[in-house]
Amino acid sequence: MARRLVLDRSGASAAEFGLVLPLLILLLLGMIDVGRYMWTINRAEKAVQMGVRMAVVTDYVSSAINANYIGACSPALKAGDSIPPGCFSTVTCSRSGTTATCSSGTASTTAFNRVLTRMEAIYPEVVPSNVEVIYSDSGVGYAGNPTGPDVAPLVTVRLSGMTFQPISLFSLASVTLPDVHSSLTFEDGTGSQSN
Repeated sequence: MARRLVLDRSGASAAEFGLVLPLLILLLLGMIDVGRYMWTINRAEKAVQMGVRMAVVTDYVSSAINANYIGACSPALKAGDSIPPGCFSTVTCSRSGTTATCSSGTASTTAFNRVLTRMEAIYPEVVPSNVEVIYSDSGVGYAGNPTGPDVAPLVTVRLSGMTFQPISLFSLASVTLPDVHSSLTFEDGTGSQSN
């Protein structure tokens, strides 16, 4: 009787399947997570693209963008002079809590929130403290522009510090998404809508 029990193979397939099933489930969840991860990165990239588009065609976040450059820089600029590289310093704007702040000039929380709202339409998980609007020198602009800001800076919207929660790790760990950013040259800087 014991010999027959040792040689009996009728349950071997079920036992092998029971050993392999957890690995197959983990592999399936892993493949789903890779797809979700790539989709999340794509949503974050699209959100910053929409955010920067809003930032370049609507009101600027920092009042430093509207500075008058006549008499500024070295040598002093006259009306119509091209603004030389390095005359405009980089301005970084962010929001912690309910108020936006900028490294230079007065920050417009309304303008920052407009960019943030556009980003949230694409990627609702956006956290305001993870968004930066950066204005940097593009080499474009003329002192004394009568129709708008003297400079046309390069506007970058950056999203950093966002996390992704994979289902295959059963909520035991999260993965930090890579920083994503998008840049465009400043356009008119007036208004409240973007296409």
